[in-house]
Amino acid sequence: MSIQKACKIMDLSRSVYYYSSVKDDTEVRGKLLGLAENHPKEGQDKMYQRIRNQGLKWNYKRVRRIYLLLGLNLRQKTRKRLPARVKVPLIQPEGINHTWSMDFMHDVLGNGRKIRILNIIDDYNREALAVEAHFSIQSNMVVQSLEDLIAYRGKPTQIRVDNGPEYIANVLADWCRENDIRLLYIQPGKPFQNGYIERFNRTFRESILDAYVFENIHQVRILAEEFMKDYNTQRPHESLGGFTPEKFKNLSTSFPAGGASSPCWKNNKSISLFNYSMS
Repeated sequence: MSIQKACKIMDLSRSVYYYSSVKDDTEVRGKLLGLAENHPKEGQDKMYQRIRNQGLKWNYKRVRRIYLLLGLNLRQKTRKRLPARVKVPLIQPEGINHTWSMDFMHDVLGNGRKIRILNIIDDYNREALAVEAHFSIQSNMVVQSLEDLIAYRGKPTQIRVDNGPEYIANVLADWCRENDIRLLYIQPGKPFQNGYIERFNRTFRESILDAYVFENIHQVRILAEEFMKDYNTQRPHESLGGFTPEKFKNLSTSFPAGGASSPCWKNNKSISLFNYSMS
């Protein structure tokens, strides 16, 4: 129907229908949005005081109206700010227990319940030190796993991790500080900076998580234990010259371990450890 007929039915004046506000609140909107971004924990009254202190004579009701239209009265979610992460080259250490890498994996059981898996490896010989499956893993559980490993293997110089909540928690940071262990954080969104553990995760997922449907978490733990034994003692690694992690660790006392800058098993012009041992 026509606007005239519609306005008559609604008992609305056509002048009211066509009316549009001529107020320009662009400057107020910009000021409030800027204050909300720089001071997300402050409310309307604090923002209004800042505006008045800056010499702007905007009416309180006007600021209040625009504040509500922008939805700034709703609770704002703020992300925890991480300290700056420095990129560290991913190089192979020259001996065991120099650098360990940790990472989490996620999967679901056949009944849909989620599980988490903590993986820890030694970067020197790619040895799987721990593959622990739980329904929930908190920082104190990560610390307990590290203490168990140190009890029989020794203490690492540094541990490379991502920026997950378990790793940036004070529990793990305080424990590492007390034990003189350096926490080496990768840059956010750069998983390739933790490439050794990422490569291990891929192998574990293809061999175990993607290959089976688990009825309970005990099945995951049993297969994870079997996978670790095979991975460390039977599976050859191209990056180790065809050796297993255990064999490479044992040979490191007889043959010089390849340096991080020029590992001998990756140089086609030099003799690899594998060929040297066979000769």
